[in-house]
Amino acid sequence: MFTGIIETLGTVQEVKKEQDNLHITIDSSITEELKVDQSVAHNGICLTVVAIDKDLYTVTAIGETIKKTNISTWDVGDKINLERAMKLGDRLDGHIVQGHVDQVGTCVAANETNGSWFYTFEYDSSLQNITIEKGSITVNGVSLTVVDSGKNNFSVAIIPYTYEHTNFHTFVVGTKVNLEFDVIGKYVSRLYSNK
Repeated sequence: MFTGIIETLGTVQEVKKEQDNLHITIDSSITEELKVDQSVAHNGICLTVVAIDKDLYTVTAIGETIKKTNISTWDVGDKINLERAMKLGDRLDGHIVQGHVDQVGTCVAANETNGSWFYTFEYDSSLQNITIEKGSITVNGVSLTVVDSGKNNFSVAIIPYTYEHTNFHTFVVGTKVNLEFDVIGKYVSRLYSNK
């Protein structure tokens, strides 16, 4: 379980394919605090630490994860949003994030607006995921509030701190992002669609 509050950025050092799996090695300031078998959200994808070597650690993504996320586009040098699982008793500063990406979205607008940034993302609405204005959404692991909501798109506003301390500053039109829709909204949507 995560909150969508990014702790730090990691840098991809190696991407190695083995059968249907990807082994990704990351350099991060939190590596020394990690242990093997620990869950860490990487751009919103919950992945298990499988090896640690000094400042580097490795995670493995299986075929299902590769199919439903943007992880196959990661390359050496890419900056990745990182968040360790929350501890019981911690403040929930973002919202309840499972680290289970629902689908990949595409950035269709990225504009600076007098010191903040405004992004619009499109997604495949046929998968029955929804957003609502003032509701929660997770983009690349970042907990955000939806500003505008459409049938297959939504917009978010980013404060300077979030822009500087996450990989949002790398987003341009066409950037593929991982989307995790609000868990409560997903249950309501599923219940509603089954009537």
